[in-house]
Amino acid sequence: MADYTFYTNPMSRGQIARWALHEAGADYDTVLVDWQAKPAEFLAANPMGKVPTIIHHHGSHDHVVTEAAAICHYLAEMTAPELLPNAEEKADYFRWLFFAAGPLEQAVVANSMGWEVAPEREGMAGFGTYERTINAIDGWLGEHDYVCGDRFTMADVYVGSAVDWGLAFKSIPTRPSFEAYAARLRERDAYKAAKAIDMRLIAEAQKA
Repeated sequence: MADYTFYTNPMSRGQIARWALHEAGADYDTVLVDWQAKPAEFLAANPMGKVPTIIHHHGSHDHVVTEAAAICHYLAEMTAPELLPNAEEKADYFRWLFFAAGPLEQAVVANSMGWEVAPEREGMAGFGTYERTINAIDGWLGEHDYVCGDRFTMADVYVGSAVDWGLAFKSIPTRPSFEAYAARLRERDAYKAAKAIDMRLIAEAQKA
């Protein structure tokens, strides 16, 4: 048995976790989840029925981790400590990891759905406004090559996926900082390897 069981669908946020698994050099088995016929063992592990989900077979225990940002950090903690932040990097690492999982995710979804936040209710929304959220991450990436400055960490898998997908699906605007950041990440061997697997799986599914 591999160290990790990875439940995913290639047309999902599972692509984030696969990239993280490859960055971590993790030993994993993939279980593809059909949207209409989800395996019982998958639903037992994650009653939400959401992918990605990983199960870490650690000693005599199985540990379930859900939520892509949590999966990324967990893999670094357990398998690739070199991708964790050092003491001076922790503030930036956790700030932008949770920013991407919270305000950025909320802002992009709300904007894509056409949900308007009235000015007097901006304080009730975790992101305030879409424009302010985009400007915040643009400002950071405009002055830093990676989340933690000049060094790639596991936070870049999650934040980078948000930027990479946002550019691809036009849910975030094209800006020089975003384009340059995404270009750096797309050159990583782990990104290429993980993306190739998911693109092949998508192609096979479309032929079926």
